Amino acid sequence: MIKSCNKTIQDISVIILTFNEEIHIRRCIGNARKFAKEIFVVDSYSTDRTVEIATAMGVKVYRNEWVNYSRQFNWALENLPITTEWIWRMDADEYLSESLINELSKRLPYVDGGVNGFTAPCLRIFMGRYIKHGIVPLILLRLFRKGFANCENRLMDEHIQVSEGIVENLNEPFYDDNLNGLTWWTTKHNNYATREATDLLMTEFGMIDNKINSGAHTNRVRKGKLLYVKMPLFLRAFVFFIYRYVFRLGFLDGKEGFLWHFLQGWWYRTLADAKVYEIKKRFNFDDEKIKSYIRHEYGL
Repeated sequence: MIKSCNKTIQDISVIILTFNEEIHIRRCIGNARKFAKEIFVVDSYSTDRTVEIATAMGVKVYRNEWVNYSRQFNWALENLPITTEWIWRMDADEYLSESLINELSKRLPYVDGGVNGFTAPCLRIFMGRYIKHGIVPLILLRLFRKGFANCENRLMDEHIQVSEGIVENLNEPFYDDNLNGLTWWTTKHNNYATREATDLLMTEFGMIDNKINSGAHTNRVRKGKLLYVKMPLFLRAFVFFIYRYVFRLGFLDGKEGFLWHFLQGWWYRTLADAKVYEIKKRFNFDDEKIKSYIRHEYGL
């Protein structure tokens, strides 16, 4: 361990994938410096000041053409000159809480050799407000031992998975806090909905393995998705919204809570269902033709 500016720096490298993240990158790198020995930015040819800012902050920046998140992150694992024992995957719009940074300093130096990954709770901030109700924290595997993990090859909802060993849980949170506006958010989720539609179809047809060594929470979520795909199109998105907004008290988070649950819990999922329906209708609801289309379209 290295003591720097009264913060305990761990034997961790942070990998940040970027494309036009000038609004976030300074905050992200500043946060990573509180706990990481090395920081790497892998940029997919941003057209804004992302690379300029990262370089000025003394961060190692690499560039690689974007295909999808899985391929980009696995390229980073295979090509970056990482010398640390541990790696943290960090999105540019994320930052670790001070309590999580302190937890890392207390636990990581004494971790058992059979532990190769750690999950941590991800809390969402939307339009400047912490969304406390209606959803449970995502428990994501973000810290792993070098050489023992990669990103699963999946179009949507891709996770880090460890090849062997134990996955333990960190208790303190990190935050997903995107500073872009609603126009950016809806455009992004329109693109997400295309990938989500394909993922839903692949799940429905049993074309992907939903079991991975990424922590118990991820597998519980994947089991929930198996139940979700069996529900009728469009009705399932409405039920999901009512469950979160009413029964899980999402309405307690005010206007921001309503917008979050409506847009992310209903609009986005209805849009994904509309794209599922569009694909099914194009092939006259012939399952074999749909599966053939998916294999061809995504090189499976």
